[in-house]
Amino acid sequence: MSPPASGPELDELRRDLTAEVASLASVVDGRSVEELLVDTPAVGWTVSDTLAHLASFDGHAQTAIVDPDRFRTDLERILTSGPDPIRAATDRGRTIGAEATRTWWHEASQALLDACRTIEPGQRLPWYGPDMGAMSFLSARLMENWAHGLDIRDAFGVAPEPTDRLRHVVDLGVRTRGFSYVNRGLDPSAAAVRVELSGPGGDVWGWGDDAATDCISGSALDFALVVTQRRNLADTALSVEGAAAREWMSIAQAFAGGPTDNRPPASGPAG
Repeated sequence: MSPPASGPELDELRRDLTAEVASLASVVDGRSVEELLVDTPAVGWTVSDTLAHLASFDGHAQTAIVDPDRFRTDLERILTSGPDPIRAATDRGRTIGAEATRTWWHEASQALLDACRTIEPGQRLPWYGPDMGAMSFLSARLMENWAHGLDIRDAFGVAPEPTDRLRHVVDLGVRTRGFSYVNRGLDPSAAAVRVELSGPGGDVWGWGDDAATDCISGSALDFALVVTQRRNLADTALSVEGAAAREWMSIAQAFAGGPTDNRPPASGPAG
């Protein structure tokens, strides 16, 4: 196997994506078929459905890396007359069964990790929407694994695993502030918002102008939960000060696809 394309930040992100996949594997491996068919907090999706989604889009991501022209051709077909890729993933998983779906996910995630070794710093990759830079592309895959992995953990009553890998999720959440508006047909807010969060190890992570009067503060975990729409803001301890900050948190969406709404407030961890 060829050595990975160099770049310290890219190398770190590759290692963190590998660790995130391994973390989810530790939760789903050894589970019975009955357990894999347990419902998650994502309405209509079981654990197996979630693994099918991850497997399918890891496969699409691998294609985007190793054969970008084919990915663009497939995307054009989907946009004109092809099947909805999310529905197609769910249908395939339910057709092959839960145990085979888990194997599919393992194979697809490993193929993606292998393909990620070839990504060059500064490379741009096609995806659903505008092309993405290498760092954003891998951050998005890590975020998807973390967010959908959280649904699976919730289904099994397993607490989230806060690690410094959350910084990638949070950073993506900050950088998609403008997208959260545009995705809903709104003009992005020009108001500065300071984001200041405590990482799992006690470090303080900051984004934005220190002098901004609008500010979001609290734990990195809570912020990640909100921008991935896994928890309602009311179910976190985030401090949100200022109209622009509150507006952003009400529509925050760190993942691609059409606009969706956060889960309603809940007293329990299912969000």
